[in-house]
Amino acid sequence: MTNLWRALRRNLLTPNVSSTSLDVRGFHVKDQSTRELLETIGRTFLKGYAMAAESGSPTAVEPLLEDIATRFRGFSYEGAAMCFAVLDALPFGGNRIAEFLAGRGKAHSYMVHVGIGWAMARLPGFRWHRLQAPDPMLRWLVLDGYGFHQAYFHTDRYVHRQYRRERFPWPPTGPSWYPDRAIDQGIGRAMWFVGGADPKIVAGLIDRFPKSRRPDLYSGAGLAASYAGGAGEAELRWFARHAGRYRTQVCQGAVFAATARVHAGLVVPHTELATRVFCDMDPQQAADLSDRLRPGSSDQPDPDGTPAYETWRQRIAGAFVSV
Repeated sequence: MTNLWRALRRNLLTPNVSSTSLDVRGFHVKDQSTRELLETIGRTFLKGYAMAAESGSPTAVEPLLEDIATRFRGFSYEGAAMCFAVLDALPFGGNRIAEFLAGRGKAHSYMVHVGIGWAMARLPGFRWHRLQAPDPMLRWLVLDGYGFHQAYFHTDRYVHRQYRRERFPWPPTGPSWYPDRAIDQGIGRAMWFVGGADPKIVAGLIDRFPKSRRPDLYSGAGLAASYAGGAGEAELRWFARHAGRYRTQVCQGAVFAATARVHAGLVVPHTELATRVFCDMDPQQAADLSDRLRPGSSDQPDPDGTPAYETWRQRIAGAFVSV
């Protein structure tokens, strides 16, 4: 009966895999190999979600996630985190996210917090108070994940019509002006998928937005280009040149991507290529930069209430001003 219930829960909770098809989504298709890459990322995310739904336990699902190929494993952790966050938010849900981050999920903390944002997008607002974002610095990645979800599944509204919700009500503490910024970072990341990893298409989408939103959008796109991949060296160099005044934000996104992969032990050739092109660094050097510039408990808060997370991003971008 237990196995039957787990299989039923998996079927009830798991989104349909057809939703990851670029044709279903209406996304740009650059070529067949890139299509397969982006769709594999989506399928792997849902596979992680499904395995978490069926197992119901971070301890039980961890060995399954560790069997996923290196290039895609982070996405499976992201999907599992979404599932555990959904389960936690249900009545009598428990504390699976905290348990996940206490185990192997700790090395994937960036992806886990982004996965919580996917859960936020699927849950009614009155359940958001149940969402756990244990790291006060990385909690803004929850809104990054929310923004990615909205741009991925509601592309016309969030990308083409550039919708932005006023006075976003989460998190309950912190500056009310910053959630829009964090959500835009996720929207920019999703644009790498909407544009089929074609830098010219992606840049064209971003450049239609007001200039005030472009820094965060370019940052998100730079992160996706470096973490997910899908573009060659010439394409990445074109994107870096075209970004112009926003190139430091592209560098910052690449540094975050490299840091996430280095901390998880998932460094792959396309991340090495992206950090070299964008930052003139290898992934380990980028991760070291990120760790060195991350605000600590002894850092004084900014007088204007700027979150430490944004201070961190600005410090990283500032390191590339000479570019």
